[in-house]
Amino acid sequence: MNALGKEERVKDKDISDRKKEHIELAMRSQLAHWSNDKRFYYEPLLGKHPDKQDVNVRFFDKELRFPIWVSSMTGGAKGARHINENLARACSEFGLGMGLGSCRPLLEDPSKYLEDFAIRSIIGPKQPLFANLGIAQIEKSVKSGEVSKIEDLVGLLDADGLIVHVNPLQEWIQPEGDRLVTPPIQTIQSLLEKTDIQLIVKEVGQGMGPGSLKELMQLPVIIEFGAYGGTNFSQLEISRRDGGNESELQELAYLGHTADEMVTYFNNEKIRLGDIACKGVIVSGGIKNYLDGYYFVKRLSHTAVYGQASAMLHHARISYESLQNFIREQIDGYLLASELLTLR
Repeated sequence: MNALGKEERVKDKDISDRKKEHIELAMRSQLAHWSNDKRFYYEPLLGKHPDKQDVNVRFFDKELRFPIWVSSMTGGAKGARHINENLARACSEFGLGMGLGSCRPLLEDPSKYLEDFAIRSIIGPKQPLFANLGIAQIEKSVKSGEVSKIEDLVGLLDADGLIVHVNPLQEWIQPEGDRLVTPPIQTIQSLLEKTDIQLIVKEVGQGMGPGSLKELMQLPVIIEFGAYGGTNFSQLEISRRDGGNESELQELAYLGHTADEMVTYFNNEKIRLGDIACKGVIVSGGIKNYLDGYYFVKRLSHTAVYGQASAMLHHARISYESLQNFIREQIDGYLLASELLTLR
């Protein structure tokens, strides 16, 4: 038997084994009990396999290679450095951007937890990196004339700008929560008047109604949804209270707006407003995978990316390799969806 004949026999055996495996798996893969995703038309004749070219999405004065944002989650805490290093390393490798967790400890004491947040050298100069403060800290800084402390914080981290997380419901429920004396939109407008820091404005798990979106859309900020359906920080605070889930405040945790609702609100308001100052949108809150991300990014009538927090955090805590594989699957899935799926 010549070498070629041996190679053909091995090839035939490989095909035979694969077909046998297909038969066995097919018996366990009947889809009758699964409902197909009604959001899409699957068009197998109209696309091709992706060539993995970058998508490139403008993000203020920088670009993301793919429309994926690592949403804020981890502040100064045990293990935060390891997590933030892994996230920053992945953003550098795949051309993504990220928001840091709450940087309030640095605002109060610049030397405290600095090593947990100082990751510019890891993410590199090209990728967006944003610091993060709550609206209560912004309100106090604006009212006391200490906006320079916010600018110093952003400079200390060599960040591209600041995320303002707006969380009045969480602050009210939180046992140690701050009390707001000014509507957040007024505080944000005042901050924009006093500084040229690039701002992302986000909710933290309840989302925003059409009135809030309308106001933000007229400002030169990026809006992050933080929609209902992801991590619910109001519920988290209720769990910390005496009595836990038996608290009379429990019903408040179920208030909010989903990403699906917020996309509709945004699109409707954009039709009414016409030209808007908004620099872009990060759709976050309940985004389970790349299909959710693709769906919302394509539905939005504005520059958009999708953000994930808890899933990124989960893999970043395990290992860099786990995070790397997760992000690679997100990118591959998004690119394939872009080729083969259209919205219904």
